Amino acid sequence: MSTVILLRHGKSTANGSGILAGRTPKVGLDDTGRAQAAALVERLAPVPLAELVVSPMLRCRQTVAKLAEARGLDKVKEPGLSEVDYGEWTGRALKDLFEEPLWRVVQAHPSAAVFPGGEGLAEMQARSVAAVRAHDARITAKHGENAVWLLCSHGDVIKSILADALGQHLDAFQRIVVDPASVSVVRYTETRPFVLRVNDNGGDLAGISPSEPKAKAKRGKGKQSSDAVVGGTTGA
Repeated sequence: MSTVILLRHGKSTANGSGILAGRTPKVGLDDTGRAQAAALVERLAPVPLAELVVSPMLRCRQTVAKLAEARGLDKVKEPGLSEVDYGEWTGRALKDLFEEPLWRVVQAHPSAAVFPGGEGLAEMQARSVAAVRAHDARITAKHGENAVWLLCSHGDVIKSILADALGQHLDAFQRIVVDPASVSVVRYTETRPFVLRVNDNGGDLAGISPSEPKAKAKRGKGKQSSDAVVGGTTGA
């Protein structure tokens, strides 16, 4: 299967405001977020990108706009990667939400958390993981097993995808940190995903592109191995 770059949108006008924006329309990038989006063009320059798949939310579309223009790629909108539907919590101040009994459930037992008038975090993980795996299978079939593609989504969505890739229960996903404009990388294979980066905010990304696999009699020619390297990789 192919390799996916999980990009959280850049800093938005809602980040740091103390308000849970959720799916509030027209929440876009602030000045910092626009600078982060512009920097992606150079940062991802060494990485060949087959496709761009984005949440329909404005802040995600703005984050990849310059990258899409530089690469001549269309932005494929994927509703399954949209922000969590926080329902009645949307637009409320975080300081008030801290007092809600559900807040502790979100922190300690997120798989049981269902937002009033919205969706549950388990439901969010199910649709986001289904979306990333469906696009990965499609892109692999179209572009080959060495393809690299980029997904731009939201913090909790990306955390839930990483938890799945790491084999963690959703109740552990609050241990994962995903900053605005950070990059995480997952390479899917037949038997397991490999997590190559988590919350990377400036590292060299050239090494995430898979090299041409060596032919193996048992696996067949040209196929990426699903086996982990015993003792750890060499960094090559």
